[in-house]
Amino acid sequence: MTDIVSSEPAAAGKTAEELAGLKNIAMVVYALQALSFLWGVTAIIGIVINYVKREDARGTLYESHFDWQIRSFWWGLLWSVVGVILIFVLVGFFVLFATWVWMIYRVVKGWLKLNEGKPVMPA
Repeated sequence: MTDIVSSEPAAAGKTAEELAGLKNIAMVVYALQALSFLWGVTAIIGIVINYVKREDARGTLYESHFDWQIRSFWWGLLWSVVGVILIFVLVGFFVLFATWVWMIYRVVKGWLKLNEGKPVMPA
């Protein structure tokens, strides 16, 4: 007898509509993070949304996306602050540029994984 095992994480009792809603929220936050390259305030809106809806994503594949987005925000903010402080010794420009490239990578990778219906690993 062959057991069929789903490769998708358990949906934690969520309905299809709830899962679709979580996917839409994750997509909106990725868009807000992308827009933060032009207007930084959109990243703050995205992180607030992440924290408000994080509990709803528990046990779904979207949990890793929410964690990915939260970590991207906080690490990006940390390295941006370090870069601004180090501008006075001219190294800060390199730190800011590296942070900018890293954030683009995080947004693109997360968005692509979301569109594929896969979790982002490691979150």
